[in-house]
Amino acid sequence: MKLPLGVLVALLSWPAAALVSWPAAALATEQPSCDIPGYLLFGSNELKHIGAVVKEDRHLNIAVVGTGSSALAGPDGPRTAYPARLEAVLKQRLPGVKVKVLALLRSRQTTDDLAKGMPKLRVDEKPDLVIWQTGTIDAIRRIEPDDFRAALDEGIETLQNGGADVILMNMQYSPRTEMMLAVGPYADIMRVVAQQHEVPLFDRLSIMRHWSDTGEFDLYASGKDNVLAQRVHDCIGRGLAAMIIDAGHLRATEHKAAQ
Repeated sequence: MKLPLGVLVALLSWPAAALVSWPAAALATEQPSCDIPGYLLFGSNELKHIGAVVKEDRHLNIAVVGTGSSALAGPDGPRTAYPARLEAVLKQRLPGVKVKVLALLRSRQTTDDLAKGMPKLRVDEKPDLVIWQTGTIDAIRRIEPDDFRAALDEGIETLQNGGADVILMNMQYSPRTEMMLAVGPYADIMRVVAQQHEVPLFDRLSIMRHWSDTGEFDLYASGKDNVLAQRVHDCIGRGLAAMIIDAGHLRATEHKAAQ
């Protein structure tokens, strides 16, 4: 059965769509463990630019470029989505460093669409690090794998030539759409491209599948479990912070729950 684009997008971004309104304080009362195996989070690819910037200039400007799954709905959405949680954790773990995380979200854009916007992003925002979340719309629209790969190459090269570090982030895992949508080939391409360009890959697909398999999160839960989306985003933010600190060889304080 082939579902309309809008239906697939809604299902694949279900944690965001499920959230209508939930107090942010709920996160402080019941934190998940956010367990992520080291092999899914740490690797040999480094973030050399941010290491130098943080050490010499004591600032870190991050741009999150992505689609709807990087956002949350509701009045608390902007401050509970993973870009905001990432900023909160980095500020706590990097005292004395001016950290700014800017979310630049483009709903329903393909990787090629996002890549074409990288030159303007580089000039306008001058990010030290770009977290590029992509792949879902390409899978839904069945973009040719070679075209998908070429767009990733183009975007990464544009950013690296401008002096920015890059982290690729793949699609999120949804057990409800696993049999409907073939995301595997696109995730595989992202792994290969990340290695070729020597950039870290935040493997959100495998991380969320791990959480589902271990029972950390019930990703089959219905939209009535509104706080689930915030918990997932909080853990993604924490995982990203750990990856950035490790790959950038940043001197950080011990991890404590960021409020």
